[in-house]
Amino acid sequence: MSSNSDPGGLAHRPRILMGPGPADVPDRVLRAMAAPLLGHLDPGFLEVLDRVGEMLRHVFGTRSARTLAVSGTGTAGMETALANLLEPGDAVVVGVCGYFGARMADIADRLGARVVRVESEWGDIVSEETMAATVLEVRPTVVALVHAETSTGVLQPVASIARAAKEAGALLVLDCVTSLGGCEVDVDGWGVDVAYSASQKCLGAPPGLSPIAAGERAIEKVRRRASRVPSFYFDLEELSRYWGPERAYHHTAPAHLYFALYEALRDVLEEGIAARIARHRRHHEALVAGLSAMGLELASRAGHRLPVLHPVRVPEGVAEADVRRQLAGEHGIEIGAGLGPLRGKVWRVGLMGGSCDANHVLVFLAALERVLRARGVRLPESGAEAAAAWYAAHP
Repeated sequence: MSSNSDPGGLAHRPRILMGPGPADVPDRVLRAMAAPLLGHLDPGFLEVLDRVGEMLRHVFGTRSARTLAVSGTGTAGMETALANLLEPGDAVVVGVCGYFGARMADIADRLGARVVRVESEWGDIVSEETMAATVLEVRPTVVALVHAETSTGVLQPVASIARAAKEAGALLVLDCVTSLGGCEVDVDGWGVDVAYSASQKCLGAPPGLSPIAAGERAIEKVRRRASRVPSFYFDLEELSRYWGPERAYHHTAPAHLYFALYEALRDVLEEGIAARIARHRRHHEALVAGLSAMGLELASRAGHRLPVLHPVRVPEGVAEADVRRQLAGEHGIEIGAGLGPLRGKVWRVGLMGGSCDANHVLVFLAALERVLRARGVRLPESGAEAAAAWYAAHP
């Protein structure tokens, strides 16, 4: 083969990842992916799976033995939860206040469930009172809720809805894709039956794995199904035989992604979950101080704002996509676009895992300020200076 036909080695300019995910990951996580490959039934690899499950139980706040990581991104966790619990004709009440609540409803519909949507405007939470009343009226098999809606930057209260689900005899499925590792998650304390997440956000690992925790009520429902789980790949009983003492072959697990998640979870627990949550809250407040000084607003409801993902309203007359392209091209900073009704109206700015520190906040605000001023946007104050002042006042 001639050299002219060789496209060359992989090379790209590093990015500062401040979108809705993935986020920057620690060096120790990247190094783990350079470790020698192990087979998916190698005793050394199985030991890694055991430790991953043990650490995930700490992070989820659960004692459930059915705590593992599905091979697939966060949507794989969503499909796993719903495909195992729902059968054709089952009723499911889904809270929809953004893109990912709507995705839960879509998947449930594809599974043949009878979907009842409880909706609110994008940027607001689902009404706890309306959700609880609907659950008690419908008496569904499953209640499905997004804890941290990545499309809108809202953090959904869970406890009262969980109580209503339990009273109605329903199972509660909670999407923790953007909250796990950055916000409080208490699966057992809240009464959540199945919770799932993703590796690439606040946990600080690359994309490709979806942690999931299933409690005893959920497992009992799976065992009592009248029909088989429609997905072999996401069948929790089949997966549990691989993750459990039987070590029955299920699929060829992506070893290096599990190595990375192993190191990322070690990093989470060494920092301490409470300290990690406090870190995300601290830098969220600094970022909001900087944005406010620039006259920029968030599209998420005050009092329920997600500290790890910020939907920043685009100033009037500014082409949001052009700003994103300029931030990436000139400053190497990646932020996200809006989805659904917020498309073209917001930038989604993430502070997750390795992307959550003072340097990321200050570099982003300085770059955004420069890009907006060059486009003729009049900003009342410097966002970077305001954030630096906030840090100085809150050591």
